[in-house]
Amino acid sequence: MSHLVSDFRDRMAASGFSDLREKLKAMTPHRDNYKNKVSDHSKGRKRKYYDSEEDYSDYEEQRELEALKVKSGIRQVNIFSSDECSRIEAKIDEVVSKAEKGLYREHTVDRAPLRNKYFFGEGYTYGSQLEKKGPGQERLYSKGEVDEIPNWVHELVIKKLIANHIIPEDFVNSAVINDYQPGGCIVSHVDPIHIFERPIVSVSFFSDSALCFGCKFQFKPIRVSEPVLYLPVRRGSVTVLSGYAADGITHCIRPQDIKERRAVIILRKTKPDAPRLEVKSRGDTVFRASTPGRHQILKAKRSHRKADPDAAHRPRILEMDKEENRRSAGVWRPRRQSISSSENFWRRSHEAAGSYEEPGNNAANSARKVKMRRH
Repeated sequence: MSHLVSDFRDRMAASGFSDLREKLKAMTPHRDNYKNKVSDHSKGRKRKYYDSEEDYSDYEEQRELEALKVKSGIRQVNIFSSDECSRIEAKIDEVVSKAEKGLYREHTVDRAPLRNKYFFGEGYTYGSQLEKKGPGQERLYSKGEVDEIPNWVHELVIKKLIANHIIPEDFVNSAVINDYQPGGCIVSHVDPIHIFERPIVSVSFFSDSALCFGCKFQFKPIRVSEPVLYLPVRRGSVTVLSGYAADGITHCIRPQDIKERRAVIILRKTKPDAPRLEVKSRGDTVFRASTPGRHQILKAKRSHRKADPDAAHRPRILEMDKEENRRSAGVWRPRRQSISSSENFWRRSHEAAGSYEEPGNNAANSARKVKMRRH
């Protein structure tokens, strides 16, 4: 053994190195440069896209300035007591129950995984409902396509906002209730500027949450970037967005910020010249295009679940948990994503056959398997 060690040392000396670590370092000089670029160990932050400390400092300064611009367009007040919140929350539960019984018009109710939306007064199309997607393509439904604003919204919510000088009289003609289950979200967006006047007013109920500005969403699995501004939103609080906060930056609800059921009532006023859909014939909804004689067809509305008063509160599982669901449940497995992975496709195929069952509807597997849809 001693002669082997002696022979190794002689070879190291001949190569000009006294330590094997020095030789390895000389052979791979790029490793240290890579480490310096990727991470800053003193701060624990990634440095991949910044060549110098000065560049990173400029980036942080720009985000701080943008956050100040966002804050300048936000007003928050707390005017609803705990008892008032409870009364309003009971009314929201009534809305959910009526919707599950099919007592509202078709376009009043819009369902998505972990989030149900209820339009009153005015409703509009967005996202995947239009063939031509993108900001500016949203359209109001034709008059009478959604139910009127319930009296309790006027009496319990709108009148209180007017009395506290948050909105003027006769401002609100559109009320939307968003009902989120734990893990629910709404992706980054700007409330359509060509449809709604400013400000945008929202009142939160059931639990505390947060509104985030300037986030970017990625999917499969769902991931959200760090926000420019994180705004806590308390139960019973009123949030008013105007200026840069409403028009200059996107806002969203992240899945990690909905830990309990949460509902928000969004109160807005539509513009007199907002574009509106027209009903040409039964089942075909179109809107007037800029060129006379051209129409764009609106996709069919997402189908509704069977009436079930408890459906809105049934636990559901996100796309990010799909692999775990497959391992734990052998009763129902979705087919390939390309055609039939959506909940609505599964439902339509079974309704066409004259039968309907919730997937995995048994004691061992009561959670519904649904897929996160981009909004």
